[in-house]
Amino acid sequence: MTDDPSARWSPSSRSSLLAARRAVVRLLALTLAGVLFVGVAAAHGGSLGASAREELTVPTWLFLLTGGSAVGASFLLASFVTDRALIREIHTWYRTSPVPARRIGRWLGHLAGVVGLAAILGVGFVGPPEPLANLAILTVWVGWWAGFTMTTYLLGNAWPVVNPWRTISSLLPSLDRAYPDGLGAWPSVVGLLALVWLEVVSPLADEPQLLATVIVGYSALTLAGAFVVGPARWFGTVDPVARVFRYYGRVAPLTWDDEASRLRLRLPGTALSETRFIDGFDEVAFVVAIVWVTTYDGLVSTPAWAGFARAVVGVGVPPALLYPATLLVGFVAFLGVYWLAAGYSRQLADSYRTKAFLARRFAPSLLAIAAGYHLAHYLGYFLSLFPAALAALQDPLPASAPTTVPVAQLPGWFGGLNMTFVLLGHLLAIWVAHATAFEVFPGRLQAIKSQYSFTLVMVLYTMTSLWVVSQPTIQPPFL
Repeated sequence: MTDDPSARWSPSSRSSLLAARRAVVRLLALTLAGVLFVGVAAAHGGSLGASAREELTVPTWLFLLTGGSAVGASFLLASFVTDRALIREIHTWYRTSPVPARRIGRWLGHLAGVVGLAAILGVGFVGPPEPLANLAILTVWVGWWAGFTMTTYLLGNAWPVVNPWRTISSLLPSLDRAYPDGLGAWPSVVGLLALVWLEVVSPLADEPQLLATVIVGYSALTLAGAFVVGPARWFGTVDPVARVFRYYGRVAPLTWDDEASRLRLRLPGTALSETRFIDGFDEVAFVVAIVWVTTYDGLVSTPAWAGFARAVVGVGVPPALLYPATLLVGFVAFLGVYWLAAGYSRQLADSYRTKAFLARRFAPSLLAIAAGYHLAHYLGYFLSLFPAALAALQDPLPASAPTTVPVAQLPGWFGGLNMTFVLLGHLLAIWVAHATAFEVFPGRLQAIKSQYSFTLVMVLYTMTSLWVVSQPTIQPPFL
């Protein structure tokens, strides 16, 4: 990889960096100690429910207070041990490297995506009915939504290359009709909420034929949309799946530099502080939706939700209304709290910047929270069911139903890692917000004050995520 002048550190920045490193090590040590002290819990197993969570060994309030305090302490740490020059040098550091056989790699990625889609549909319709033995079920939930998504925010976004619908639509003609600018990203917000609602309330992870049917419907809608407005516009604006992966890819250290046609390596999360990444309230809403839907997916599998749902249904509210209503109300609540934080940030900083501007600039930091919670939510799930996926791959169309399905048993201490992932995501979010504030505001005190309300929101999100992760997993009632 080539060197870059921005990689050199000034003496003052080097001193600040050493102090920051020492403080970060201490904070992480305290965080890990707190996590290990409060007990272990496996992350929510997602659709197939392969892993179960255990009860905490100490009061929940102490566990949540530990996590919230760690996030609050990280804000103080970032405020006191960093300066503007250090932040600038960290966020402008990068290395680039050429990609050998790039064209061949892209064709292989296109081919893998299309062949994978065809295999999922074929096995989904004619494969074994048992979900843990069906390759289509395991590929979608374990390999794609869990495994591939984790690679997106841990390594980089390869979905534009692998995306089979984009590959197919690029080979078809297009009407290239004008897309209504007033719609913006709102169709992708609605699409994401709808997909998560469908995942929660329907047996998509239990019935391979139903999953294949839904994928056919999604394929028809996606290809039709790409035909009308063009693939670039559809996958760049409307398609919720493409937007999720594009946003998660900003958390990763690897990105593609279009101007230089080279692979760029940066420190994780530094791309989130770039200007013009989130360009409107509709895109802010999508970022908040990513945070909320992952929380919602875990929330509806907790005993607290089961008790609440039975009480609400008991007074006459049908389950068919309860689940989508909760999804919408929770999303509006998460978005409303964030919007209030933007307003208070403007007041605390005494800035001429508008509330809408601050909401857009600080929204990308929430993606680090979503990535941390997704990792806690799905890593154990992925590792548990990976042996089953390998077995199904070796024999996708067995002559008879398998008598046993290989499922890995995770050690008891693994739950502590899940808590750590949640906290690390929030700590990265605090840093990104800190870097953004110093870029937006000229004064140090003004930049610090602007983060007060956003830090409180992140603490609230942290405690909510930790509470969900700490609860035992049960089957959602009435589904």
